[in-house]
Amino acid sequence: MSHLTVTPDAAPGEILLSTADHARIAAELGTIGVAFERWTASAPLAPGAGQAEVLEAYKADVERLRAAHGYQSVDVVRMHPDHPDRAAMRAKFLAEHIHEDDEVRFFVEGQGAFYLRVGGRVYRVICEAGDLISVPKNTTHWFDAGDKPLFCAIRMFTTPDGWVATFTGDAIATRFPAFVNPLTEAA
Repeated sequence: MSHLTVTPDAAPGEILLSTADHARIAAELGTIGVAFERWTASAPLAPGAGQAEVLEAYKADVERLRAAHGYQSVDVVRMHPDHPDRAAMRAKFLAEHIHEDDEVRFFVEGQGAFYLRVGGRVYRVICEAGDLISVPKNTTHWFDAGDKPLFCAIRMFTTPDGWVATFTGDAIATRFPAFVNPLTEAA
């Protein structure tokens, strides 16, 4: 289930807001410049569908965002619990960082959590299948899909370089609860 939790960045246990209401999540994230939408496929997709099928099923929404924001590169990424590089990739994404490009992700399958640090607060957004999140460039954040990641996401970039991060060196992510993927891990 999509969920937003907001805490002070210095007090991870102090909950300022906790909601699963999609409209409330979108409105709250909108105050910090983050877009949060729900998309529906134009046709049913088989589990494990390939890049061409995924992009075709969401073509109208992808083209709408490309036209509005100038995204030039679009691809589909999959992570699964048996991926041989899952631990190294998780460690990289868990380190707080920024990008000189928007970080746009649409979740086709599975779940993951974005942690956005803005204005002295951390916004933990659990995204699930059907959720689009667009994190503006230069927003400090980290991402966690759990020890046993399971997701498929469409990614969009304004440059062909794709995912390029500048790490902050702050260990803030270690002070916040890790994401436990209910699809693959025991709670």
